[in-house]
Amino acid sequence: MKILGIGNAIVDVICKVDDEFIKKNNLTKSTMKLIFDEKEFKQLLSNLKIEKTVSGGSVANSIVGLSQLGNDVGFIGKVNDDELGGKYEDGLKTENVKYFYSKKKEELPTGTCLILVTPDSERTMCTFLGTAGKINENDVNVNAIKKSEIIFLEGYLWDEGDPRKAFDKAINNANKVAMSLSDQFCVDRHKPHFLELVKNKLDITFANEQEIISLIDAKSFNEVINFAKKLKKLLVITRGEKGAISINGDEITECGIQKNLKIVDLTGAGDLFAAGFLHGHVNNMSQKQCLEKGTEMSSKVIQQIGARI
Repeated sequence: MKILGIGNAIVDVICKVDDEFIKKNNLTKSTMKLIFDEKEFKQLLSNLKIEKTVSGGSVANSIVGLSQLGNDVGFIGKVNDDELGGKYEDGLKTENVKYFYSKKKEELPTGTCLILVTPDSERTMCTFLGTAGKINENDVNVNAIKKSEIIFLEGYLWDEGDPRKAFDKAINNANKVAMSLSDQFCVDRHKPHFLELVKNKLDITFANEQEIISLIDAKSFNEVINFAKKLKKLLVITRGEKGAISINGDEITECGIQKNLKIVDLTGAGDLFAAGFLHGHVNNMSQKQCLEKGTEMSSKVIQQIGARI
């Protein structure tokens, strides 16, 4: 198998809202808020018209993108044996993704992410992790990990306790490890741990400019470049309008954005960028080609609703 993703198994529920809805519910635009109270989550959802539901989660979106590009891929993520859990598994299998998890009855329901798309195409997410956040080391299939060229992890999943043990088990048995830092809130919450992972455990790190600046407390992007050069591992950074850059020791490669796109929804832009880049990486393309493939995939997904092409 080329790549095995390990991440939050979450059903995406996509809704269009106005800016007033974001303000009224005390949400910060373009970020992800974790909701721990099931009642609060249901209350939020009760006022909305659902546009679309899809088997999501950050790494799962990347893995589906990789499958669509013809790669042999799999995914591990925890769901409940409920209606949404069944839909989740079916959704991945339809996309030719091997699902290495046997669902059973859990105390918590399958995780759900409410994706609120405002008229400016920005997405603000409210996530009720449900049982997805309870992943533990027993849920990690060591055999599948050892048979994969690369495992791909998400910062969203990392947390103290059981999820951390699941991460450690996966990393310790992997041939090569890639991870996305996921979100600035994740970085700020787990900064020392993420820094330790980036420096000592990960072979490839994906981040956007804000996340990496926050992680190393940089004052400028030059500091990021210097940090990456010393790291001597592959660091891939998306920079919005400035395009994307990969840094591997002294090898620095840049790629611009695609112009004149009709942007509809930015959901999944980072996930599909990672899919395109990793596709290039496991198929021995140059750094430039990897960045171009990532940019091509993210450009496609932002011209439609949802995180799937």
